[in-house]
Amino acid sequence: MKFFICMIILFSSMASKVIFDFNKESDIQDWVILDDVVMGGRSSSTFELNPDGFGVFQGNVSMENNGGFSSVRYRFQRIQVKECTKVVLRLRGDGKEYQFRIKSSSGDYYSYIAPFKSSGEWQEIEIDLKDMYPSFRGRRLDQPNFSEDYIEEIAFLIGNKKNEKFKLLIGKIELR
Repeated sequence: MKFFICMIILFSSMASKVIFDFNKESDIQDWVILDDVVMGGRSSSTFELNPDGFGVFQGNVSMENNGGFSSVRYRFQRIQVKECTKVVLRLRGDGKEYQFRIKSSSGDYYSYIAPFKSSGEWQEIEIDLKDMYPSFRGRRLDQPNFSEDYIEEIAFLIGNKKNEKFKLLIGKIELR
């Protein structure tokens, strides 16, 4: 009996923690667009569910008026990440580079960032939490990489210093 209890504890500690799993019934009202218009820019984006149940973040990044980024963020109840080493993203991009961002506290002024390049096909991207670096307004901060015990916000951002249309389909975000 002790063996089975130990196995259950072992497998439950190895299980992933789903941050968001998109499907046709997903409630996406807590996903919020934040574009460069907050700083006078002209970029625009939307976030919606498509008929297949995937989250679709799409729009147009404009460099006009010192702009240059679009983002979508999701705040949630604090999740403990002590036993997790990575974030796994299941998504389909358009071949462009994006950033995945986390915050240990939604009140922090900075985010921890991991850039990734989408392939144009469905892909599973693994990001080591320890490799996510702190940044504020596009500038890397002189402080340690992510080593917090909790997260309570994630975001996707595109800001490649050029005018461009973009489209990112998101299927699942989880911690492992």
